[in-house]
Amino acid sequence: MHRIIFTLVGLVTDVAPPIFVAVPSTHHQIMIRKMLLPLLSYAYLILACGTSNTQPPVAKHVGIDTTTHFKQLTTKEKEYYFNAITPLYKNTLLQKGFNGAILAAKNGDIVFEDYHGFANFKTKELITATTPFHLASISKTFTAMTTLRMMEQGKLALEDDVKKYLPTFPYSNVTIKDLLTHRSGLPNYIYFMEGGREIQYIRKLNRRGRSVLVRSGVINRGPGFVGLATNQDVLNWMATKRPPIEASPDRVFKYCNTNYVLLALIVEKVTGLSFPTYMKDSVFTPLGMVNSFIFTAKDIPNYTPSYMGTRPAAIEKFDCVYGDKCVYSTVRDMLHWDKALYEGNFVSKPTLEMAFKGYSNEHRGEHNYGLGWRLLVEPNQTIIYHNGWWHGNNTVFTRLVKDSATLIILGNRFNRNIYAARKLTSVFTGSVDTTRLIE
Repeated sequence: MHRIIFTLVGLVTDVAPPIFVAVPSTHHQIMIRKMLLPLLSYAYLILACGTSNTQPPVAKHVGIDTTTHFKQLTTKEKEYYFNAITPLYKNTLLQKGFNGAILAAKNGDIVFEDYHGFANFKTKELITATTPFHLASISKTFTAMTTLRMMEQGKLALEDDVKKYLPTFPYSNVTIKDLLTHRSGLPNYIYFMEGGREIQYIRKLNRRGRSVLVRSGVINRGPGFVGLATNQDVLNWMATKRPPIEASPDRVFKYCNTNYVLLALIVEKVTGLSFPTYMKDSVFTPLGMVNSFIFTAKDIPNYTPSYMGTRPAAIEKFDCVYGDKCVYSTVRDMLHWDKALYEGNFVSKPTLEMAFKGYSNEHRGEHNYGLGWRLLVEPNQTIIYHNGWWHGNNTVFTRLVKDSATLIILGNRFNRNIYAARKLTSVFTGSVDTTRLIE
């Protein structure tokens, strides 16, 4: 049920008692049999509990530089990172019900990797390196960067009006950039298509000067959508029902899934292909993401549920709406995505700089949103990340660009500690960061 991947001196060992299996690396191809159990068990204890005498120097940087100069890690450096991450992983996740996959990388090299628990609690199928997880809102990074790539190809412009591509879209003066930055002012389809009554709240100061939520009214949305919704259904609902906007375009940042549903429709309009097909042919396959796909209705017969505790999540009406979610992937595939961004193999450096710039500056603070990315502005660097949550899946994709380090955590049984595991990045920065990342 539990396996830890060693990535140290070129030997990658997948430990799954009672049978030990070697995974080929660039230096070795070794099959480890049962007779080596005592030796490897002893080695594991040394690696997990030991410490390296030499800590790699911690770089201190300011701002964002998308230029990457990867330097191959030494054996000592790999050993240091593995030994440093192991106890943090155990304390933060493993001892707190973690069920999923984790990968940490430095300079493009995997320094820690583990797969723990069940892909399916009913069949007891174990999670492996090829087990795809629902990325939830991390999916937005793919939608955004694909849109930006199409901009580079001259197929669209960020200042284009949404109506240019989706003529039935019922609102004026909303641009593609407004969708990318969550500044469209549009309402969230998950709410306006659900129907029923919604209690509205506003934030006010009480007598003690504290900010509190106060009930301001009730919205009666009427009957909700019935059936299994598609992206086109979302657009049609908006065109016919015209749910009220929540702000004028480009007036305020408000995170909203509807924006990325529409972006996926725009990609389909421009390419003439379904979004899942285009993403497979033009993104996943070229980048070597062999276990990644976009979930659609045709995947329902093979659906493996996520879990809230031991309760599996059933298919619901919005589970096949994509662009805002529905990318399934693995931690190793996500490392391919990460490398493509570092190396400039997907979009250019100027476009990356534009994507990693903040566009939600109404309120002073550390948090901001770029083009498909959340940003945490710290004194020494800006952390580029996105988290996700859909049903029992919750996920983390954190990129310390200045330290060329990445942390990927994918879970299929909801566990809030997955978000708290951000502290594992302290092994790359040299200081524990307790800032709360937005879920």
